[in-house]
Amino acid sequence: MARISRRGFVKASGALAAVPALAALTARAQPPGQTPPDIGNLRAERDIVFGRASNMADGNMMDLTLDVYRPPEGVTSKRLGIIHLFGGGFFSGNKNAGYIINDAKALGNRGYTSISANYRLQTQGSWPAQIHDTKAAIRWTRANAERIGIDANRIVVAGYSAGGMLSLMAAGTNGNPEFEGDIGTTGVSSDVNGSIGVYPLASAQTASRLWPEGQATPEAIAAASPTTYIGPNFAPTIFIHGTADTTVLPSSSIDFHTKLLAAGVPSALTLIQGANHAFDGAALDAVELMAHSIDLFFDRLIVNPTPYGGFGGGGGGRGRGRGGPPGGGGAPGAAPGGGAPGGARPGGAGGN
Repeated sequence: MARISRRGFVKASGALAAVPALAALTARAQPPGQTPPDIGNLRAERDIVFGRASNMADGNMMDLTLDVYRPPEGVTSKRLGIIHLFGGGFFSGNKNAGYIINDAKALGNRGYTSISANYRLQTQGSWPAQIHDTKAAIRWTRANAERIGIDANRIVVAGYSAGGMLSLMAAGTNGNPEFEGDIGTTGVSSDVNGSIGVYPLASAQTASRLWPEGQATPEAIAAASPTTYIGPNFAPTIFIHGTADTTVLPSSSIDFHTKLLAAGVPSALTLIQGANHAFDGAALDAVELMAHSIDLFFDRLIVNPTPYGGFGGGGGGRGRGRGGPPGGGGAPGAAPGGGAPGGARPGGAGGN
């Protein structure tokens, strides 16, 4: 498989070879027409239409749909919604991906509501269709927060591989009308309070066919790359990556995490020893570690804002930051030593 190195995600040369590999991986993990995996005790509402958009494949309008997975009966809700965006190199995939269901079950057992949303593939819409669809899913979630049992100021977006590019773009473009679009619910904020990058693509250079031929200019690619938007207004972000990933190298997440910390953004990183790309499709022990890291990060940052104490006690004030837009109060930021709430640095407790 092609490698996307730290240098590779800032240079276009050779990176396109990774996209068919990503698409083929997702196609193997979730064959077309396959019955969605068992959702366990989650309470589900499926195939909710959150918008309609043009499908350039046939010239017709298409429904954009999502599924809502609430925590099981008896589990106290944390009233935080996580919008999941599937991977597949923008060539394939859908909201029923098995790894998303696995993650939704693990997170649901910890009190989180999951929303798994479809977006247009590159055969159905040219960029910025994909981020427009993502923002539409966020707006629908905020507009329906009370109905699905979450707080409208507790919305996080999680993306896997190619979907990770979208989740990071959403985190970096809060309040940016350029990527808003006009699909579905309008007049509602598409800001997110946090993001989760699960073995994410950090750059649009690996997906240049998101644009019509000849339009994938360096300027267009830069404008669609999450790294362009790293700055103090980036939403708090946690990265999950396997150390054996040869499709998207973990160095890309390490680099992104380091840059967010330098910008003063609460960020965490969990490296899972020996895990490859899309590990959460089958490695349920790693899924549990992933869910625990996400829970620790967002519980301390947003749900129950709690700073960590410093060495010798009483040093908690140093780690206080912000819980991310919109409407959040004070919450813990990066901890001393380069970590963050729930964060696992390479070789640390989370790198199991």
